[in-house]
Amino acid sequence: MLVDEFLPVFEVSDSLATVVHADLGATWGALTEVDLLEVGRQRPLVGALGALRMLPEVVSHLLHGEAMPAAPARMTLKDTTAQSTGNGGWVLLGERSHDEIALGLVGKFWRPVIEYARVTADGFRDFAEPGYAKTVYSLSVRTLDAHRTLLTGTMRTATTDEHARRWFRRYWTFGVGSGAHVLVQGVLDTTREMAERQSAPPA
Repeated sequence: MLVDEFLPVFEVSDSLATVVHADLGATWGALTEVDLLEVGRQRPLVGALGALRMLPEVVSHLLHGEAMPAAPARMTLKDTTAQSTGNGGWVLLGERSHDEIALGLVGKFWRPVIEYARVTADGFRDFAEPGYAKTVYSLSVRTLDAHRTLLTGTMRTATTDEHARRWFRRYWTFGVGSGAHVLVQGVLDTTREMAERQSAPPA
């Protein structure tokens, strides 16, 4: 899997899965089209977690007299890679159509306002600048039978030195792990609902 190629050694990992009552094509199509902003609107806990994580950045902009960037109308998984990685954009590590998509991010996630590293897909695996954590989110689909698909989300994180390891462990222990779990579960559930709705026979 792509997640194994880009982060074969890791310190923290979490995986979630759901069975989708739709074929692989419909499930993959829903996954690539799911609106992450709508996930937050439909699931209050997901929305609250996202808002809480953005709060320090909002405060920082206000203190510096800066306007917040305009929010997009919608955001797919690929849309998260449109922004520069140095400004918090994800990097598309790889995509195998109707199989798996993997996104990566490098940053000091434990800081109130995250400091991100500029990194490319080619440089992600070997990135080793001290003081950072590297995260991979992988979403994949597997055929169970003609009408059922296994949809899986895997999150992995590794740190680049002992200092970053200590800080990330604290960050993860104080609820970030469960927050990431809830966020990815929201994406999987929304994708499943979309695929099943689109595959349902007309009434």
